[in-house]
Amino acid sequence: MSQFNFVSDLQNALIMDGETRGPAPRWKKKLEASLNGSVNTTRSVLSVSYNTSFSGVQAPTKTPGKSGDAKAKKSTTTPSKTPGGGDRFIPNRAATNFELAHFLVNKETGDKSDEENDQLPTSSNSNENNVQASAHKGERQKLIAEVAQVGESSKSGRILCYQNKAPAAPESHTNPLKVVYSLKTPISTKSGSRYIPTTSERILDAPDFINDYYLNLMDWSGDNIVAVALGNCVYLWNAASGNIEQLTEYEEGDYACALSWIQEGQILAIGNSTGAVELWDCSKVKRLRVMDGHSARVGSLAWNSYLVSSGSRDGTIIHHDVRSREHKVSSLNGHAQEVCGLKWSTDFKYLASGGNDNLVNVWSLAGNGVGTATEPLHKFNEHQAAVRALAWCPWQPNTLASGGGTADRCIKFWNVCNGSLIKSVDSKSQVCSLLFSRHYKELISAHGFANNQLTIWKYPSMIKQADLTGHTSRVLQMAMSPDGSTVISAGADETLRLWNCFAPDPMAAKKVANVNSNAKKSVFRQSIR
Repeated sequence: MSQFNFVSDLQNALIMDGETRGPAPRWKKKLEASLNGSVNTTRSVLSVSYNTSFSGVQAPTKTPGKSGDAKAKKSTTTPSKTPGGGDRFIPNRAATNFELAHFLVNKETGDKSDEENDQLPTSSNSNENNVQASAHKGERQKLIAEVAQVGESSKSGRILCYQNKAPAAPESHTNPLKVVYSLKTPISTKSGSRYIPTTSERILDAPDFINDYYLNLMDWSGDNIVAVALGNCVYLWNAASGNIEQLTEYEEGDYACALSWIQEGQILAIGNSTGAVELWDCSKVKRLRVMDGHSARVGSLAWNSYLVSSGSRDGTIIHHDVRSREHKVSSLNGHAQEVCGLKWSTDFKYLASGGNDNLVNVWSLAGNGVGTATEPLHKFNEHQAAVRALAWCPWQPNTLASGGGTADRCIKFWNVCNGSLIKSVDSKSQVCSLLFSRHYKELISAHGFANNQLTIWKYPSMIKQADLTGHTSRVLQMAMSPDGSTVISAGADETLRLWNCFAPDPMAAKKVANVNSNAKKSVFRQSIR
């Protein structure tokens, strides 16, 4: 038989043995090239063709004396493809600690693999390699044992760790990565880069607090004194010392309906149920004067320097000049029902009034600088319920926030320059009071049914930051401390709760102090030049 005929017969045999259609595999092309270009014996070719006709992988043998045949078979076999995947598993070397795993295996098994390898006949070169490998292995094990301290700690899977905690950074160090170090804080909700305590810092009993949505029965003075009306009495609570003092007590049937402190000093304005506005000097516990003019109870008050504005159930607003004997400056008729909200803007150029007729009126300052114009600058009628909650933005004096009652539940923001609605947010419950923070661009709102909570919003996005819960009935009113860090809330559950929700950031205060000190240094240096 000629070599040409044998090769062709061999190819036909391979095709009959399950060859698939398509181009010939790489190993087959190499086999054909070796058969055509070499002169081998028929027996050797038959042995090679027999071994390559199978698609499976043949495991090498360890039987002494057959290592040559095993090497020949291993060199000609082809690994099979895994169905639907690769032909081998590739471990993740970055996540694998090979040296520690090898050390632990050898420690537990007593180097069984090395003993098995020693039983196999090896050449002189392999013996030298084994000696070198064992020497390197011993050094590696010793290194791992010393550096990683493998022992009980190896069970946790940690290789490198500090014996002690990392030292704290010095105070003057500024971390460019802005690492937030954990501190022991009360129950809180994370708000961006600060924590807001969601539990009240202190709870005060307020028996006989009148549950009336249209009254304003609490205010916090610049001298850190809280005035609150309970029943037919008015009390003063010193937030610094905790002392409580009764200011006045009304006769049976009469009561205080509105309380408001002057911006500076201890003069308190009280609007009562008879329609009069009283001025009290709380440092002397003495009533200074009584100013009349309303035909029904006075439920809202607002100060502008020596001018106090009062809103009544008769729908009118009166400006009183407390310096003059003839105190009545002007009377405004912009509401058809009770005026329950009254606030001067932070720059004292506008007066906002909210009423039970669902209206929000904005009054501009009068030309002579005393009182306001008799006609409203803007009339906002988009609320669907009474508007009692009013707040002016401290960093945007032209922005007014208003909150509606149960049928409305919306917080709306107005631009009083052009009279446009900036934004409206559904708070899902009755809005009783609104306050802007002085330290953060945030707004806090007091609500009624169903959660009776205080909610802090990010402004102007109005993303809810935290809910302050604890009141069991609706929160009727809020007031802010002189430093702007604490809010006091008065609820229909006859409790007053203090929330330390706007505490200033100490790091920000430190930066301001550094800036001021640098400015002082620069001025001093300029002066000595």
